[in-house]
Amino acid sequence: MFRSISAAVVTALCIAFSAQFNPAAAQDRRVPSSPAELRLSYAPIVQRVQPAVVNVYAAKVVQNRNPLLDDPIFRRFFGVPGQQQEQVQRSLGSGVIVDSSGLVVTNVHVIEGADQVKVSLSDKREFEAEIVLKDSRTDLAVLRLKDSKEKFPALEFTNSDELLVGDVVLAIGNPFGVGQTVTHGIISALARTQVGITDYQFFIQTDAAINPGNSGGALVDMNGRLAGINTAIYSRSGGSQGIGFAIPANMVRVVVASAKGGGKAVKRPWLGAKLQAVTPEIAESLGLRSPTGALVASVVSNGPAAKAGLKSSDLITGIDGQTVDDPNAFDYRFATRPLGGTAQIDVQRGGRPLKLTVALETAPDTGRNELVVTARSPFQGAKVSTITPAVADELHLDADTEGVVITDLGGDSAAANVGFQKGDIILAVNNQKISKTGDLEKAAAERPRLWRITVVRGGQQINVTLGG
Repeated sequence: MFRSISAAVVTALCIAFSAQFNPAAAQDRRVPSSPAELRLSYAPIVQRVQPAVVNVYAAKVVQNRNPLLDDPIFRRFFGVPGQQQEQVQRSLGSGVIVDSSGLVVTNVHVIEGADQVKVSLSDKREFEAEIVLKDSRTDLAVLRLKDSKEKFPALEFTNSDELLVGDVVLAIGNPFGVGQTVTHGIISALARTQVGITDYQFFIQTDAAINPGNSGGALVDMNGRLAGINTAIYSRSGGSQGIGFAIPANMVRVVVASAKGGGKAVKRPWLGAKLQAVTPEIAESLGLRSPTGALVASVVSNGPAAKAGLKSSDLITGIDGQTVDDPNAFDYRFATRPLGGTAQIDVQRGGRPLKLTVALETAPDTGRNELVVTARSPFQGAKVSTITPAVADELHLDADTEGVVITDLGGDSAAANVGFQKGDIILAVNNQKISKTGDLEKAAAERPRLWRITVVRGGQQINVTLGG
């Protein structure tokens, strides 16, 4: 009884605090008014929601080489040189059916690198699943159940922008592989932007118990609608310590819409400007009371921001009536706007407030010319792309960045063994400027005695010399 009353008091205080700042949104919320109401059950919500939450099993076959095989003394005992053993690595997570045709949302890290993905429903039936779309920028993946013609129970999305701190939520998933489990708690915080999990730093924080295996599972509101996808926990022990994070439903909706449209990548609005956080020193120089907002560091010529009139040193404080506290908050708000329309951006310029209208359009992506280098060279096995505005936006590079970037590496490729990393920008090879992937492909085929390579990694230029 003591724990129930304490939880009610905490919930009441959180709701009352939120209501002071958003009284209209809090009008339909109330705290329990009697001991009888404290004995009310979440069972009707769980029974309605549970069939749409699934378990996701991913399997990957890896080759394990015994290092002793490289020693001739041990070969006679352990086999012939080059013999490898296959091992199956398995991962377990959760997912949510978001369309009755069998579309399932989960986390990318649950199915990353998988050769086979299976989905188990709450009624114990299993289906093989194909990966429709992976969006590493949000850590969201969309699967489709194979060989299924039935209509599946699916969850509807709530408007996650209407959630309030103190709202009661349920987390459903398969923690530690024990089977589908339901936990409950409240929303502890909104718009967490310093978590460091994905490109879009804007998370719902909850104290509902979330543990390994819950990743990809549902965070639902009291109307049984999907409020977010559980994706990470803060923990020193590996178990729940009351700090879990979920990707808001409005971002999940964008990824699902791209998958339904047949796209292999998520299309999002492009601002055409680089933003930076407002430090206390910058806030003082601008005469701000607190270091909030997103400061415009640079603007791409002929991009949406430039056409709207946005300029360097402008301070973005809001978008479509919603406050922007930092660049991460703006990135999330802007990325969840529908393409084809416009967004109203609140700006401070020289101490004066302005409203600018920005077109919601995708970044130019012509000339990416992605390819895998096959020539025998230090670049062999690297997947590379010419840096277009779209690539620069994806990798958070300055819009005027030129060159070729490594977008992926084979695990045992020559490029990986040499030490190249995903995100490395190749500027020059043997004093030849590398502007597009064709330049790198040509340079890689020349086979010189020495390779002199200029690379940018993490903003630092590195000059490397390798033997031919």
